[in-house]
Amino acid sequence: MVFKLARFHFSGCALVAASYSDSPVLRRIHQAALRLFAETGATHVSISELAQAAGVARGTIYNNLTAPEALFEVIASELGDEMHQRVLASFGADEQPAQRLANGVRFFIRRTHDEPDWGRFLCRFAFSSESMRTTLNSPLAQEILSGSEAGCFHLQPQQLLSAMALIAGTVLSSMLLVREGLRTWRDAGADCAELLLRALGVPADEARRLALSELPPLLPATA
Repeated sequence: MVFKLARFHFSGCALVAASYSDSPVLRRIHQAALRLFAETGATHVSISELAQAAGVARGTIYNNLTAPEALFEVIASELGDEMHQRVLASFGADEQPAQRLANGVRFFIRRTHDEPDWGRFLCRFAFSSESMRTTLNSPLAQEILSGSEAGCFHLQPQQLLSAMALIAGTVLSSMLLVREGLRTWRDAGADCAELLLRALGVPADEARRLALSELPPLLPATA
């Protein structure tokens, strides 16, 4: 069974000119924008709203943003690229694909608890923004491919996109349960990981073991 990754390549968007900026002011502006987008569900904010949320003058916004009208895509791309790199950096070198998948989905769910604005933004825009659609898929697509080729996941090559859609939908729904206070991140994460592994053909006992294994820290993105 041969899977071709090239057809299903997921990558961060090139709009991230200011990712991981050394400028505290720009980081502050981006954090304020993330919070406004997450709270309102809108993809545009006025300069006045952004300046007020960031606690800076309007002139500071203009001095730091060359294209304010593109801010949403910059934030979405930056968020996706950063999470992609952090998930990959947090995978153990000797971890098998099933363990990586179990950890990967739980990283998203735990971060929703730790960073509510981040989780709210992702839940709002994951299916409507191209940049957001890559956020869940990018770090996990290779693990699905590797696991399928190794025989620990059981799906046909033409089912890869459907498998990724299943993972994205299940993870986002679990994140929503955490956001709404209906489940703890540990319980929602364990159930999500276990059910996805079983759907991919991992035996029930093994899926449960992996889903309940200790989740390592989400490491910083590498430069």
